[in-house]
Parts: sequence; structure tokens; C-alpha cells
Amino acid sequence: MKHTISLLVENHEGVLSRIAGLFSGRGYNLESFTAGPSVDPSMSRITLVCGGDDQIIDQIKKQLNRLIDIIKVVDLTENPTVDRELALVRVKAKSGARGEIFQIADIFRAKVMDVASESIMLELTGSSDKIDDFIALLGDFSILEFARSGIVSMARGKKEQRGTSAAKQ
Repeated sequence: MKHTISLLVENHEGVLSRIAGLFSGRGYNLESFTAGPSVDPSMSRITLVCGGDDQIIDQIKKQLNRLIDIIKVVDLTENPTVDRELALVRVKAKSGARGEIFQIADIFRAKVMDVASESIMLELTGSSDKIDDFIALLGDFSILEFARSGIVSMARGKKEQRGTSAAKQ
């Protein structure tokens, strides 16, 4: 089963290499690894997607918590989350196929980033499934190259149940 783990880490040199070393040294498989700054510039947020049964995931979380640079480890897998991924796709586009490519882009709400004489580059943000479907449809037009960011994920905010807060006051 895939697990999405969110890390809050100290933002300094060597942190990413220690985390990557933990995974490679123990033979854990990382499917996705995304890192970027957080609200506090002294910290970074990392989103990991890794596979394994519950025992392996528990071991990964314990090993991550032992690293001195890690402030917080949260397994988002069982929580309601917002997950997004970015893809850039360059597709071969002769003049006769451009209209159909633009229609597919419109259906998926992709943005046209570059138009050249022989190709079109599209940008799409969304769930991994949405990006997989988009790439599959564009495959009929000969994809020249594509790049994917990996998943970025955050837990959804807690919502009050209807009638509990305001009605009781």
C-alpha cells in the first residue's frame, strides 16, 4: 500500500541527503519525494510517498523520527488530504493535430506553456490519477518528453459538525 508521509525538517545543508540515505541504506522504496520551504524560513516541508505494509511504514516513521534534523513526522495516508502534482508535457503537434490537443488540454484545464513549429508544451496540476489520464490521452500524439513534480500533500482542516457550535451558544 502507498503511504504519504509529511515531514517538517530543519532547513539546512545535508538534511535531504540524510533522509535519502536512510531510505537507500535500508532498501526502502521511495515513489515520490518533494521538498520546499515552509512558512518559517528555518524549516522545510517534505512530502514522501513510499510503499510497504504497516510494519515497514512503522519502521520508516521510527527511523525518520530518530534523525536529529526532523521536527515532525505525520503519516497522512488515513487522513483527509489535498494532494496535487504538477506535470509538464511536450507533445508532437503537426498543424492537423493541434486542435485536438487543445481540446484535450481544455477538458483537463491544462495550460499551454509553449507552442513551437513541431510541438506544444502543456502544464497540468491535479491528482496523480488526473495526470495519468492526461498523459494516456496525449500518448496518441507522440509525447516527446514530460516531467512530473511528485505529490505535494496537506491534511485538510477540521470542520465543525452542523449545528454543534453556534446552536449551543
